[in-house]
Amino acid sequence: MRILHTSDWHIGRTFHGHSTLDALRGVLEELTAQVREHEVDVVVVAGDVFDSAAPAAGCYALLSDTLRGLADTGACVIVTSGNHDSAARLGFQAGLLREGIHVLTDPAAVGTPITIADADGPVHFYGIPYLEPALLRHLWPEARSQAAVIDRAMGLVRDDLAVRGGRSVAIAHCFAAGVEPTPHLERDIQQGGLDVVPLSAFAGVDYMALGHIHGRQQLAPAVRYAGAPLHYSFGEGEKPRGSWLVDLDADGFADARWLELPVPRRVVTLRGPLADVLADPAHEQHADAWVCVEYTDTLPERDPMRRLQERFPFCAKVVHAPSDAAPGDARTYVDRVRAARSDAELVEAFLVHVREGVGADERERELLADVLDERIRVEAMA
Repeated sequence: MRILHTSDWHIGRTFHGHSTLDALRGVLEELTAQVREHEVDVVVVAGDVFDSAAPAAGCYALLSDTLRGLADTGACVIVTSGNHDSAARLGFQAGLLREGIHVLTDPAAVGTPITIADADGPVHFYGIPYLEPALLRHLWPEARSQAAVIDRAMGLVRDDLAVRGGRSVAIAHCFAAGVEPTPHLERDIQQGGLDVVPLSAFAGVDYMALGHIHGRQQLAPAVRYAGAPLHYSFGEGEKPRGSWLVDLDADGFADARWLELPVPRRVVTLRGPLADVLADPAHEQHADAWVCVEYTDTLPERDPMRRLQERFPFCAKVVHAPSDAAPGDARTYVDRVRAARSDAELVEAFLVHVREGVGADERERELLADVLDERIRVEAMA
């Protein structure tokens, strides 16, 4: 049996204020073409189908078109919900979908598989939707963490499999121990929900299809993350986009290989003085890319986004990151202001606060002294 493992479509997510629907539609059309080309039997989507609990109408249209296209290839499709999805809204579509498309969002059905047979017998697909411990205490009162609810769910899978026999695939959306997250992305969206699940929790099935991490990862030969089909942050720029093509033989897991997906627009981060970024001919290759610029000038530059977009039309993010920033001061800004014993120290505290730890240089101190002296003279004459 041949399985395509994908996840984290995040339909409806924006990229720094820009819609990604059209780009995602093109990528998912290519994924559908790959399913047909490689004669895939089952497509597994491991959660975070939508980016929010209340997606816009266009998001539903894209999902419906994609699921219909995948089913037209002859493949069965199995979809589970993630921590971004509303299980109720995603599950509502299940009753409207045609035969061969399964949307699994009910925690109470975790131990009941979708069974699909090939020449070597049955393969049982166990969909584990995202499990929020706080919402499952009435079912599993002892499970108070993500690790605990996944362990309980996988226990139900193993118990059922012991009775049924045959080969098996489990699908879950969680944060597994040993994975490498994207900075400021997955760790941000897991707060309050997705604590770390040990690798041992996934034992007992022939293949474990995981979702949540946006970059491909292999925790064991048969335990993998497929990642997202689009780049949704600049931190993902170096991570390939694609899905896993998994083969099961009569004995279980046989092989998995990576299928690249096209990148509609590359994501790059450029760092250096603003004038260099604007003038360096080597950056001409990034004219059509999504660009983040971290400019290292000591002082903030005037209107950097407008100037950068004149050269990089798709510049979406600008960060002032001075290379000579002083070591951080553990005191808060309020503490530094309270500690000031003169107007000069008060101005210095303000400059350090707004310039990433960089205070006034010698010339600036001279100017400040002149201004403060003039203020004293004016007040004395009033």
